[in-house]
Amino acid sequence: MTDRTPLAPYDGLLLHSFGGPEGPDDVMPFLRNVTAGRGVPDDRLREVAHHYDKRAGRSPINDENRALIAGLTRELTRRGVDVPVFWGNKFWPPYTHEALQQARDAGVRRLLTVVTSAYSSYSGCRSYREDLAAALERVGGGLEIDVLRPYGHTRAFREPTRRHIVEAFRTLLTSSALQPSEVTVLFVTHSIPVAMNDSSGPPGEPGVYQQQHLQVCDDVMSAVRAQCGVDVPWQLTYCSRSGPPSQPWLEPDVSDAIAQLAGTGVRGVLIAPIGFVSDHMEVVHDLDEEAVEAAQERGLAVARVSTVRDDPVFVAGLVDLLLARAAAERDARPTPGLRCPVGCCAGRGPAKPTVSEES
Repeated sequence: MTDRTPLAPYDGLLLHSFGGPEGPDDVMPFLRNVTAGRGVPDDRLREVAHHYDKRAGRSPINDENRALIAGLTRELTRRGVDVPVFWGNKFWPPYTHEALQQARDAGVRRLLTVVTSAYSSYSGCRSYREDLAAALERVGGGLEIDVLRPYGHTRAFREPTRRHIVEAFRTLLTSSALQPSEVTVLFVTHSIPVAMNDSSGPPGEPGVYQQQHLQVCDDVMSAVRAQCGVDVPWQLTYCSRSGPPSQPWLEPDVSDAIAQLAGTGVRGVLIAPIGFVSDHMEVVHDLDEEAVEAAQERGLAVARVSTVRDDPVFVAGLVDLLLARAAAERDARPTPGLRCPVGCCAGRGPAKPTVSEES
């Protein structure tokens, strides 16, 4: 690869994700991988495993990632970038160390990584960089890895999200004969422990996880206001809470929020999963089943907004971010805002080795 390549100095791209089962026999081993070291008994895991039964034991996340890789490859090729795109997961094949081994065997020297989690937090960002560091040690090094910083609050993610929500909002009004003031938009993201939210972001800047989501909510509702001419009620809610009841997590749960809206004059809810790049079990079970059922039981019209998935605008926006990162590295420009600072989203426990951070 020459320095004229738009992605130089990177000669490979990695999509780094969570992973999910591909069939019934995968479900329990996958759940054991996710909960390893936490002492979660198999009886509890079997309760969660039932969520996969209606889908033949298959999570949608893997097919979503395949589609995203195809979209990224097409967009890179369109812009004259010819580099291999690898895929690695934290908890299910292809594992991260397998992807790094493939990259090294292909002669790649420097990888730029996109994580399919768009916001700052330990679980959504730092844990992936720790996973990359552990995988790199396992394969014996030989690669330099940089990670694109969380992008949920950037135009790349906000623009397609805003369009999807505005379109779904209009459809809900038309199909249910509702006025804008009769609908509440419920933005949804993955709940995390309050302590994890408090420690998200660089040292001295607490609560970045929640703040980034609120940025997206404000941006989207400005667009809705401009198109409808009225202020539409909205709320940031959460899903997929786990952990002991004694541990505070971000609230309210989306289904609890729906229950609280019943009887207040609200006639419809729009469920907008802004915390997720693609559909996976938290989206299809917690939202498409539990939250939708909670709304229908209370006589509320309900619609669920699509995740960005492989939306061409999202894909193009990601490539913009990748090329901008490459240009900054290539030109040896200062990189504040491009690398995660040391200690970012570290939490209270002992820090583990990570990749792509800057003091």
